[in-house]
Amino acid sequence: MVGILWMLVTGLCFVAVTALVKFMGSGVPPAQSAFLRYVIGSLMLAPVVWRVMRDTKLTPRQWTLFGVRGTMHAVGVILWFYAMTRIPIAEVTAMNYLSPVYVTILAAIFLGEKLAMRRIAAILVALLGTLIILRPGFREVNPGHLAMLLAAVVFGGSYILAKITADEVHPGVVVGMLSLVVTITLAPFAAADWVTPTLYELAILCGVAAFATFGHYAMTLALRAAPIAVTQPITFLQLIWATALGVLVFDEGLDVWVVTGGCFILAAISFITWREVVLKRRIVAPPAPATKF
Repeated sequence: MVGILWMLVTGLCFVAVTALVKFMGSGVPPAQSAFLRYVIGSLMLAPVVWRVMRDTKLTPRQWTLFGVRGTMHAVGVILWFYAMTRIPIAEVTAMNYLSPVYVTILAAIFLGEKLAMRRIAAILVALLGTLIILRPGFREVNPGHLAMLLAAVVFGGSYILAKITADEVHPGVVVGMLSLVVTITLAPFAAADWVTPTLYELAILCGVAAFATFGHYAMTLALRAAPIAVTQPITFLQLIWATALGVLVFDEGLDVWVVTGGCFILAAISFITWREVVLKRRIVAPPAPATKF
């Protein structure tokens, strides 16, 4: 229950981030928006993270994990900011749910994990959902869609690394190291195309930083309190909230194709998550006689 509640808070925070970025528009380049968001977030976290980091000794392996995750996340954030200024909120959110599907495919390619027919079928259903959303040949697939497809891959890897590090160190360290590495990685990209933001844009970016930072902290607490199989389905509520936000606030209209494709993707991910739970139970469950002692 604790993990579920924290993941609900995570979803609300990330939907708030989506709304604020949409309000801001494309006046500030994506890389610069992402950089300023993480600079502000790092300053907000600095007092807490400093106290925690002072008492934490990271191993070389953990430093490597934080570095890889931060670099990957920086690329994903740039792509996400770009997609948010090009396509509707509901499409961004629905396509973001492809992350677990990409993780499953990449694990089979690079880690040698076996893909059973049931998983392959679920992946095909998710990809069908993506085709329903994009509808290539029936409408223009713009660069925002392509950016979001790639961002989902990157965020999937970041999500796995977050789970690994959350099981080993304090949540404050996980969030703090993410902010630090992403800020450093984004700095040269932001400097290359710098546009002086207005006070209005800075105020929005402060709100984005506050909600995003607390959202990542809440996600870390959720991952620490419960397995991904428990917390992952809760994130699906974000699609409902994001769709409602786009319709009610930004007058984007209710796209039946996006909702249908999103349902296909959510159904596929739910099945993959359920299969993970079943397989882990088979591995962990003791033999029948052992339960009597």
